[in-house]
Amino acid sequence: MLDLLITNGIIIDGTGEPPFPGCVGVKSGKIVCVTENESASSTIDARGRIVCPGFIDAHSHGDLRIGKDYTRLSKTSQGITSELVGQCGQSIAPTNPRTLPLLKNMFPIATSDYPNDMVNWSSYKRFLDYCSSVPKTTNVKLLVGHSALRIAVMGFEKRACTYEELEKMKDLLREAMECGAGGLSSGLIYPPGCYADTNELVELAKVAASFSGIYASHIRNESNMVVEAVQEAIEIGRKANIPVCISHHKVMGYQNHKLQRETLRLINEATELGVCVTCDQYPYLWNQTSLSSVIPPWYFNNGTEALVELLKSSATRKKIKSEIEDENTQYENFFLHSGGWNGILVTMAPSTPEVEGRTIAEHATIRGMDPWDVFFDTLIINNCKCLAAFHTLNQQNLFDVILNENTVVGTDGLTYAIDERSHPRAYGTMPRAINYYVRENKLLSLEKMIHKMTGLPACRLGFKSKGFIRCGYDADILIIDWGSFFDNATFSNPCALTDGLDYVIVNGEVVWHEKRFSGLTPGKIILHNIS
Repeated sequence: MLDLLITNGIIIDGTGEPPFPGCVGVKSGKIVCVTENESASSTIDARGRIVCPGFIDAHSHGDLRIGKDYTRLSKTSQGITSELVGQCGQSIAPTNPRTLPLLKNMFPIATSDYPNDMVNWSSYKRFLDYCSSVPKTTNVKLLVGHSALRIAVMGFEKRACTYEELEKMKDLLREAMECGAGGLSSGLIYPPGCYADTNELVELAKVAASFSGIYASHIRNESNMVVEAVQEAIEIGRKANIPVCISHHKVMGYQNHKLQRETLRLINEATELGVCVTCDQYPYLWNQTSLSSVIPPWYFNNGTEALVELLKSSATRKKIKSEIEDENTQYENFFLHSGGWNGILVTMAPSTPEVEGRTIAEHATIRGMDPWDVFFDTLIINNCKCLAAFHTLNQQNLFDVILNENTVVGTDGLTYAIDERSHPRAYGTMPRAINYYVRENKLLSLEKMIHKMTGLPACRLGFKSKGFIRCGYDADILIIDWGSFFDNATFSNPCALTDGLDYVIVNGEVVWHEKRFSGLTPGKIILHNIS
């Protein structure tokens, strides 16, 4: 007898091929081939509904709050059943007790709510044991962050690593890969990752490659030097013989948007020449990162707490302002790429909630202040732990990226509370991708879009037995009412839940139905190349 039988569905199987009518059986967490006459412990009549694989979040920061109820809610409520975490170099492990405060302060929003066991995560196995022990409604595959490795070995030192330090980082990465990590990630605009040269990244990527892992990178520049940054990522892939994923691929700043044609050409060319290059994308015109990213990275040399003290000096403020306004200053300049303070929206500032949901310019006008003072004061009062959205992107560029055959979908979402103010991508990316590209702009068929959210990321990012409605595959399944399937998350209401998602099934268990959790938590840690 089957555990579950889904009948009368319109099946979109994850391959990109057209839908077809059929039924799906589930037994012991796996999809089995059935007819409608099979007996089952439970039956779902999916008449008039789409039955498709669960969505794979190709770019997640879910490890930072793994096991939390709000983390589960943000993923499951939009149909995500698997996620690739530890992105942008900012994984939560491995740790070094000596440098643990630096690691905690690296994350865009630091909190006291870190697990007590974090001090023991110099053992990656201990970290994985913790991840396995907490409740999950998604399957989680983990990358090892390059910045986490650097902090564990050399803190926030602004310099090239020594041979001995590189060997220590390689040892930490090797131990993590042996335990089942899926690869290496980097965040090359953020300190301390931005202090590494290409050779350091190549040597670490070679370790991940020896375990058939991947290299995912928030590349060194996403604006005026984006072409060179994509070339660097490809060079790392070629020299280390490792598949590359370019994180949240975009080109920021209106003056740079034309460069995207060349970046996509480079990605396509590299893939044709044998370096498998994938890019992930979220379907929004505003990107999000820490508000402090507006400041040049060399001010972070001694960590964020030291930066806060620097910002209290009027002379330092004047110097930072002049560097930010200077178009020749060489760093990822979010102020200029957003067109100034009108294009920078504070999404989270826990100690100054009055500024949340406003641009820096709006709040400055309301308070009768200079916007630079609003900016600096907000960072000081919040100890630099603020998030902001930046209006840097171009709609045609979004279209061109999603149409590229090497593109998959990732949320890049961060969640910190059940009712937070943040970027709507944390709750809305997957349904928005479908509605924005399929329903509204008719760029792709529904089956091709779902392929970019299921089968393609499964194949490119190493999610074995996932991403397809196929016999023997894991029973990660969605049942969708297409007529009412809409994203509702906005900047004013970023935690609004998706409509029309009837069922979310993970490893054969119903975890979500009618906008409610079932209470079951069958999500698993996916150990790379370990059966």
